[in-house]
Amino acid sequence: MVRNIFGLPQPWQQLRREMDRLMSNMFDYLPDGLLPAGARSLPALNVWEEGDALKVEAELPGVRADDLEISVAGGELTLKVSRPDVEQADVKYHRRERSVGTFVRVLRLPVEVDVDRVQADLRNGVLTITLPKTEAAKPRKISVSAG
Repeated sequence: MVRNIFGLPQPWQQLRREMDRLMSNMFDYLPDGLLPAGARSLPALNVWEEGDALKVEAELPGVRADDLEISVAGGELTLKVSRPDVEQADVKYHRRERSVGTFVRVLRLPVEVDVDRVQADLRNGVLTITLPKTEAAKPRKISVSAG
């Protein structure tokens, strides 16, 4: 349970966090074809911890580094992707599932990160962002004295 500085529970803040989590993941479990491609969260993300850093991986086929805007502020990672529409004369589409336009994903980070050391790498359509944890967020071994 979330508590304030006096140790009292703050259920409204916990409820808000749980509702944010629920709404951000709501469409991830629906079978393909039930929703149009544009209704799903874009781009798809994987997030994991590796040593003293968080790693975020996003699939961005056909996106150039110039089409990306990445920022970290207030405990959130914001990823803005612009995928321009390719104009083709005399083309009749039978199926068009690759989304175009500007997409924004905001990810609440589970730990504090050192924003000055964040790195991003785009290779073969996969963006990998490395977010090193702050010293305060790293686990510490506590020695136990026997007395």
